[in-house]
Amino acid sequence: MRILHTADWHFGRTLEGRSRMAEQEAFVDELVEIVKKEQIDIILVAGDVFDSVNPPAAAEQLFYESLARLSDKGRRPVAVISGNHDHPDRISAARTLMCAHNIFLFGRPQAAVCRIDVPSCGETMMLAPLAYPSESRLAELLSSDCKETTMRDRYDDRIRALLAAMAASFTAETVNIAMSHLYVAGGRTSDSERPIEVGGAYTVAAESLPKAAQYVALGHLHRPQDVKQAKTAARYSGSPLAYSFSEAGQAKSVTVVDVHPGGAAKVAEIPLVAGKPLIRWKATEGLAQVYRWCEEGRDRSSWIDLEIHVTESLTMEEIDRLRKLHPGFVHIRPVLPNRVEEMMEMSREPLSLEEMFHRFYERQTGGQTPDEELVRLFLELAAEEEKEGEGE
Repeated sequence: MRILHTADWHFGRTLEGRSRMAEQEAFVDELVEIVKKEQIDIILVAGDVFDSVNPPAAAEQLFYESLARLSDKGRRPVAVISGNHDHPDRISAARTLMCAHNIFLFGRPQAAVCRIDVPSCGETMMLAPLAYPSESRLAELLSSDCKETTMRDRYDDRIRALLAAMAASFTAETVNIAMSHLYVAGGRTSDSERPIEVGGAYTVAAESLPKAAQYVALGHLHRPQDVKQAKTAARYSGSPLAYSFSEAGQAKSVTVVDVHPGGAAKVAEIPLVAGKPLIRWKATEGLAQVYRWCEEGRDRSSWIDLEIHVTESLTMEEIDRLRKLHPGFVHIRPVLPNRVEEMMEMSREPLSLEEMFHRFYERQTGGQTPDEELVRLFLELAAEEEKEGEGE
């Protein structure tokens, strides 16, 4: 059986207000070609097909069109679970209709396996599909004790038990696969992943992944990576596109798994080329250096995070000219000499929030000192924001 594992499509996501829909459509076109070229028997999508619980209509249309193309009128099974960005009921809403076309949708965590007959290879998969298992979606209070270690242990125990209960249905005659959307402790993260864990509480130990599974298909982390401490083959396929500049330079891919009943899984990466790269420019020589790079056509088809060192603040005319020279500029961050010195100084000494506000205000106003009422108001707003953040 030849399995393609992918995840974290995030259809509907933007980059600082810039649409990524054309890039996501190009990814689907590339994925369809990979599936045909690699003669894939079944496709697993490990969550976060959308970027929000209420995605735009165009994102939903792209998702359903993708399923139709990948399933090839039911000849190729496709299984999808919800991730932490997805609304579980939205994912599973068309489940009854989709099953007739060999498309299996799982919105909420459950303890049941799914038997999928795969006609192209004449084998059967026993799939343990654990959709994103948040505390609320598990419909239980994990602990009345708010200690982080207690919450983490209770959560890990619950996930381990769920996966073990499903793995009990695996057989020697079937290909046995687990799939989930969660954070396995030790995985390398990116800024574009909305955290699943709170203070490290909602993590799962690698050893908790079921040993009886021949492969564990994971979603959530955007960097493709193996789970090295797992007792079986387990992997994050990663996202198909770079969704934040913390992913700049990352190679994107999908994962292909060859496995037969009773055999060890053989795992390979298939690189992706769809999507614009996210690039960081650091122009230490000022505007002239950026103009030269633009004239040379450097990274013309990329999204750019620009840090530019200047002696004076950029004017609106200069910023407008830069954006016309390169349509891919997402951030333009001028760095002034005194700002560099100040950042170095601040990195050497711990500053209170009030001291940081004083320095910021003085820099922005040319040396003026904020009055006591303004400082008090700022500190009150900051305290309210911190309190709201703790309550989320």
